[in-house]
Amino acid sequence: MKKILNILLILSILFAFILFSNTNPVQAAALDDIEISTNKDTVNPGDTITLTITFGKPLGAYTFDIAYDNNLLEYVETDGGTPNDNGTRVRVVFYDSTGGTNPKNSMRITFKAKEGIITSNPTDLAVTAEGLSNPDASESYDDITTALEKNIVVEPRYEDYKFDLTYTGGPIVNVEKEMVLSLMSNMGKNYDHARIIAEATTPDGGNVQLKGTDETQTEYDLMDSGWGDPSGYPIGGQNVNKVLNLRGIFDKAGEYTLTFKLIDRDTSDAVVAENSFKITVTDEETTPPEEEIPENEPEGTVEENMTNTTEENLPTQLPKTGINLYVPIVVMIIAILSTSLYIAMKNKNK
Repeated sequence: MKKILNILLILSILFAFILFSNTNPVQAAALDDIEISTNKDTVNPGDTITLTITFGKPLGAYTFDIAYDNNLLEYVETDGGTPNDNGTRVRVVFYDSTGGTNPKNSMRITFKAKEGIITSNPTDLAVTAEGLSNPDASESYDDITTALEKNIVVEPRYEDYKFDLTYTGGPIVNVEKEMVLSLMSNMGKNYDHARIIAEATTPDGGNVQLKGTDETQTEYDLMDSGWGDPSGYPIGGQNVNKVLNLRGIFDKAGEYTLTFKLIDRDTSDAVVAENSFKITVTDEETTPPEEEIPENEPEGTVEENMTNTTEENLPTQLPKTGINLYVPIVVMIIAILSTSLYIAMKNKNK
């Protein structure tokens, strides 16, 4: 009897083990094929960005947590589960209630960049997960506890920098010319170490200097060394308008072309902005001498004198031309009267 009880106990344990094995998923390897990607790497205020999580194999259940910076982004929508946004993290839960006939191969989540951003902000979307299983729940996968990160940049819509050069009157050889150089942008990209340099094309043998003094009373020649500290200075943000008061000196008359460049020292002096200006330099202005009027000649130009003389000699009334109509009529009347008188006297004499 005791032996039979032992056998039954062993069979019961074996049956329980088999039953437990069939009703619980078998732990599998990590979900190594999972990938995350975005439809863009940079997003501007008001624009959306979508993160896609591709599983690598069909899943019948999962819970994903997507963390984001709520200073830069706000949650919009999810495709692939039931979302719950707590302000800094969106939890997306999915369970295939059909028993494995409607699994998911991926899910998407969309964010929007907030308004009012005025600087470039590198950030990331961090993904963790738990409760991963295959479509019929016969296999489960390790939780993703080390976040999968997708780096993006949230930044404003930058406008190109633009130079403008103004001055009054044309430059004269070897005379200092006051000039104003402006560097402008309504929304300029941020650079930590920018510099302004200048180049020139000149007439043969011509030279030019563009001198300016900064707030520390240090004088620079843009043609020689550029503007400011050699390591550069920070620039960027809203309504950039850097104004440099310059003194231009040109040593030869002719056509000059001045080219100003904004360079970034942190990227091997890459040119950020560039504008060129044509300048005509003349010799010193002189006043032409007044012409002497010869004696005994009327004042005015030859043409004026000729016009005056012609006008003085013109008759006030044009002479009549052609034959007067009354002359032939009178002649005819006289001829008729003479003929009649001759005939009458001839008849009288007979």
